[in-house]
Amino acid sequence: MHRILVIDDEASIRELLKDFLESKGYEVAAASDGETGLALLKDEKFDLFLLDLMMPGISGMDVLREVASEKHEIPSIVITAHASIQTAVEAMKLGAFDYITKPFNLEDIHIAVKRALDFSKLQEENFRLKKELKRKFSTHRIIGNSAPIQNVIKFIEKIADTDSTVLITGESGTGKELVAKAIHYQSSRFRNPFVPLNCAAIPKDILESELFGHEKGAFTGAVNTRIGRFEMANNGTLFLDEIGELAPALQVKLLRVLQEKEFERVGGVKTIKVDVRIIAATNRDLEKAVADGAFREDLYYRLNVIPMHLPPLRKMKEDVPLLVEHFIAEVSKRKKKEPPKISPEALNSFVDYRWPGNVRELENLMERLIILKEGDIVTLKDLPERFSDNRPMPKALTGKQTLSAEGVDLNVVLDEIENNMIIQALEMSKGVKSKAASLLGLNRTTLIEKMKKKAIEFDAKRPD
Repeated sequence: MHRILVIDDEASIRELLKDFLESKGYEVAAASDGETGLALLKDEKFDLFLLDLMMPGISGMDVLREVASEKHEIPSIVITAHASIQTAVEAMKLGAFDYITKPFNLEDIHIAVKRALDFSKLQEENFRLKKELKRKFSTHRIIGNSAPIQNVIKFIEKIADTDSTVLITGESGTGKELVAKAIHYQSSRFRNPFVPLNCAAIPKDILESELFGHEKGAFTGAVNTRIGRFEMANNGTLFLDEIGELAPALQVKLLRVLQEKEFERVGGVKTIKVDVRIIAATNRDLEKAVADGAFREDLYYRLNVIPMHLPPLRKMKEDVPLLVEHFIAEVSKRKKKEPPKISPEALNSFVDYRWPGNVRELENLMERLIILKEGDIVTLKDLPERFSDNRPMPKALTGKQTLSAEGVDLNVVLDEIENNMIIQALEMSKGVKSKAASLLGLNRTTLIEKMKKKAIEFDAKRPD
């Protein structure tokens, strides 16, 4: 049952409101002056209070100021016979939810009370969900005891509550978005939006609209005005993944937003100011891209205020068993499956594996095993061929392939050749998938599908 406090120096009004609200199912207390009302608000829990502005001693406006200074999250409804625009505006600035003039209709009071309580419930739910997100994306979500991952955790905690731009680098699948969320939800901006955008996943001709929004009629198909990611992220964090894929023209516009904190929508003339923290991420070598003229040097330095590099999984082998255990438990719970045990041989194979797709590849494999595995224990024979024979990720196959007297698994050999051709094409094209596809005589979508199927996560910087 909701508890409501009525503060009014007129006994007739006070009793009328108390009796009426109690008849609607609320628990109601009453105070005859501001001082008594403030004492009750401090000592007891109320979901809402109604108060008259004009009272002897401590006025209703003084009560609002005191409640605001104490940061009590209690909605209020102001009732007064002395209405003016100035007092209404001041009351609203001090946190009043609604403003009702005397003489009033009791049903209007009831409607205002319901609206205020519904709004308060939404606020509480929103705050609860954001606290849950803060917990979910805390540094405790980042699994690992190795020195590299512990350094990452310490670094997040050090930089989270600043507004400085962060540039996260690392191979594909190392958890750049997870780290970006951890930074956001550990900062003072955690109550405000975290808005992600993958710059490589959006067609270049509409990426500007995605970032900055557009006005109605700005281009063919723009039937309505639409806000972009910068406006969505106002007072929060904008995560720009694969920033290295941004076209030169958009690099210029992004630089302006970083410098001036303002922009115009596509087709618009109105300047929009925003307060957004930028976290960018890339698996490309941006310094090399700058040297090659593919990325603006001034934008690179604007983004690289706080550089942060995520290590590949192959450099944190001691964390692999922890990650396996974590993903087995998490995916099993999500899929409502009994978590399987991992045999020592299979676990050793995971530790020895190179993990070209890093943590994402490991998580995807655990999901595959949980869905497809029928027994209680995962053994070597349940794993893909590249795990079960403990071979490292194949390097380039060159020269004539010969058939030994013991025979060969042709499917495995062909799979290795295809893997290597794809990796070589990606290396030759410096990770540009359209060029790699052309070298292989494939279209880009076919190459991407093959990479997904084979869990090939290419990074132009990765060592041989």
